Amino acid sequence: MITIWHNPRCSKSRQTLALIEEKGEVTIRRYLDDAPSVSEIQEVLNLLGLSAVELMRVKEKRFKELELSKSDPEAGLIAAMAQNPVLIERPVVLANGKAAIGRPPEQVLDIL
Repeated sequence: MITIWHNPRCSKSRQTLALIEEKGEVTIRRYLDDAPSVSEIQEVLNLLGLSAVELMRVKEKRFKELELSKSDPEAGLIAAMAQNPVLIERPVVLANGKAAIGRPPEQVLDIL
């Protein structure tokens, strides 16, 4: 099973979705409407081997509005992503017990 945290307004997300649809059935999660929980974000971070800030869109307007900093504690950044999913880098693809960020889209092929 392949799952994508998808934003249809994002070209990289659309490109990644098209790429993985060729590989099999895909569950599309519109993460802006169905925000991942703190535990789901933590699980994805563990699978990616990244820190919270590495999964964040730090240039996003909302990041500045919330007065977040790249040096904030992990728990605070993860909570901010759960409450403001626009801060999550996109797209995230989950498959075979692994995760990848589709930037560039071809990067997800390694986990399929």
